[in-house]
Amino acid sequence: MPRLNVEVVISTPAGVVLVRRDIEPCKGQWHLPGGTVRFAEPLTSAVERVAWQELSVKVQVGPMIGYVEYPQMLADGYAGWPVGFAFEATVVDGTFTGTDQGRDIDCFHTVPANTIVEQAQFLTAQGLTRAGFAEPR
Repeated sequence: MPRLNVEVVISTPAGVVLVRRDIEPCKGQWHLPGGTVRFAEPLTSAVERVAWQELSVKVQVGPMIGYVEYPQMLADGYAGWPVGFAFEATVVDGTFTGTDQGRDIDCFHTVPANTIVEQAQFLTAQGLTRAGFAEPR
């Protein structure tokens, strides 16, 4: 069964914001902040909620820049088929603070080796390659 998610892509002068997961699935891996869209929740509202819940920041939601499918999670026995719609977002208030989902938050100009495979592929396809992430817009 598909599960609709949003992914929050925040570019800063220090790089793209990633969080190291403290919970399953993918515990210990770097990932884009993201989460499940609630019933009847607009996608942009989900992006705002996820940014607040996972990073403690308020964001202005930008354009959707693509999507991420997660076949490896299905292969690993995770129930469902997550599909994440990725949105650019700009921080308008707050300071990055971790949560129980992930306390390590960092900005990267290269894709860390221990990034969820589908997200590493997505970031690379978006031009956020090991040669350097795109500059903030």
